[in-house]
Amino acid sequence: MIRRLIILVSFCGVMLSCKKSDTNNCNFTASTVVVPASEMTSLAAYVAANRPTAVLHPGGFYYEIIAAGTGTVTPQICSDVRVKYAGYLTTGFKFDEELTGITFRLGQLIVGWQRGLPLIKKGGTINLYLPPSLGYGASAVGSIPANSILIFSVELVDVV
Repeated sequence: MIRRLIILVSFCGVMLSCKKSDTNNCNFTASTVVVPASEMTSLAAYVAANRPTAVLHPGGFYYEIIAAGTGTVTPQICSDVRVKYAGYLTTGFKFDEELTGITFRLGQLIVGWQRGLPLIKKGGTINLYLPPSLGYGASAVGSIPANSILIFSVELVDVV
């Protein structure tokens, strides 16, 4: 149930934050969301205390590549991605998990995934540390409180 809610909220958020594109029958373009300084300060403090090896991405989040993956294809906004993942709050609470694999259009997902998944290839694994504006923002979603920093461990099973 929570997974469906997260997907629906993600899709609605993306539709509001992205412009439609007329090329290649793709309805998504890269988001232009800019992370506020206050969110970056909070995220940087969390990462420094808990994951000091994480790397700051220019897109406003931190990441750790666990395995880069193989192949030449990296996901793009209009790619279908098959993923296994777990999502956590900074308290360690696991709010969602998919262990068998599920397929999404990358453009339907939260902005943090749109920016983070292209850093790996098929078979890769990445940990993403996302500020609220690249996750669910000021909206509470299921057991995720509003304005939450989100942590995801994502395995990119396949890119179509």
